[in-house]
Amino acid sequence: MRSTSILSLVPAALLCSVLIAGTAFSRELPDFTLLVSENGPAVVNISTKQSLSGSQKPRSLEIPELPEDSPLQDFFRHFFGEEGEIPEDLFQSRSLGSGFIVSPDGDVITNAHVVESGDEIIVRTSDRREFVATLVGTDKRSDIALLKVDAEDLPVARIGSSKDLQVGEWVLAIGSPFGFESSATAGIVSAKGRSLPTENYVPFIQTDVAINPGNSGGPLFNLSGEVIGVNSQIYSRTGGFMGLSFAIPIDVAMDVVNQIKTKGKVSRGWLGVLIQDVTRELAETFGMKQPRGALVAQVLPNSPAAAADLRPGDVILSFNGRDVPTSSALPPLVGAATVGETATVQVLRRGEQIELSLRIDELPEDESQSGSPTEPDEEPANRIGLVVRDLTAEQRQQIGIEQGAVLVESVDAGPAETAGLRAGDLILMFNNQSVADLSGFNALLEAVEPGRPVAVLIQRGDSRMFYAIQIPAP
Repeated sequence: MRSTSILSLVPAALLCSVLIAGTAFSRELPDFTLLVSENGPAVVNISTKQSLSGSQKPRSLEIPELPEDSPLQDFFRHFFGEEGEIPEDLFQSRSLGSGFIVSPDGDVITNAHVVESGDEIIVRTSDRREFVATLVGTDKRSDIALLKVDAEDLPVARIGSSKDLQVGEWVLAIGSPFGFESSATAGIVSAKGRSLPTENYVPFIQTDVAINPGNSGGPLFNLSGEVIGVNSQIYSRTGGFMGLSFAIPIDVAMDVVNQIKTKGKVSRGWLGVLIQDVTRELAETFGMKQPRGALVAQVLPNSPAAAADLRPGDVILSFNGRDVPTSSALPPLVGAATVGETATVQVLRRGEQIELSLRIDELPEDESQSGSPTEPDEEPANRIGLVVRDLTAEQRQQIGIEQGAVLVESVDAGPAETAGLRAGDLILMFNNQSVADLSGFNALLEAVEPGRPVAVLIQRGDSRMFYAIQIPAP
């Protein structure tokens, strides 16, 4: 009887535990109503007008000959008149976005792409007031713009910090998707520190909050009602939301805004290196247990990196004491560094960790390098499938390389083709050693033991990159 009574209590106990757990879970689900009501007034709708130039617009339209009873006759007469003149207001381009107020006297933050090329910027508040805004400044690299409207006692969004943001944390966006003002959408933080192809200096916050055209420039709130991001981009194959949206961290945005207000422009730190990820194959060639860090593929001349003796083949492991797990983690760290300060860089060089000190310079507007190789005649391929030649004096002058390197004339089927090398590439380093000329390259190739990968630094056009080539067994 005793065992039977205990067993009879088990289903009831399980039911109670399920009900309690369900109640606790439901209590943890956020209620956004207070957050929206308190912060919605600080979110604004932004529209711009841009008049097209005379060369972009026709002055009249040739009306086709139509039967008198055709319904299209009325259409053309209504919009274009008897002479086919096109109304002037058809030549005003309009864009729509969102923003948020950060000071009672009218400072407004939005995206740079929302207001670029606008002849007139209109800021509309949630209580239907409209202001013509002045563009204080923009920063295209971070996609942040600061506007100013002539007003007082405006509602202000509370600025938080994105540093303590956690993946999985609830967040809420308010904006004007497709022009629908004061729309709120919620989701969670999907990832932090995302690097996008269009911008390397912003560690984006990735969320699954529904963001659509018109949300750009609007705020992303945490559950405390603080702005922790500026909604900027979506990843989409259709043009609409597909579950991936990206926000600029508010710490980055506010630093940009403060620089615009105080200096009139935005300065970022600069090392003067071109970097790439360390793949598993490259990690093996460098003697690393696992891939990590930012691999230096090129050191630009007259740069802080060149002055500090940073070299191609160095793997940057940390910057100013902060780990660099991947190459995408380095640019935001360097960009946030103060111009003129001294930074320490921990690098792995030929299996040994060393520390370098360098002075941070300001990121120039144009970091590009010029020059491209030309192709001479053909000869038999070597053991990795390459036909390589020395560079002529004319080619060196054209490319801007005074000494070293060999030119890949053609690539046959083999390890080099599998690794990704192409005709026209310049081989600068092989197996972590500089390539002086063709005979030096051949000597380095012959010295490599068969069956193991080697790192090869190539220059392709304006960029440099390491590849891992598996040396074939005999």
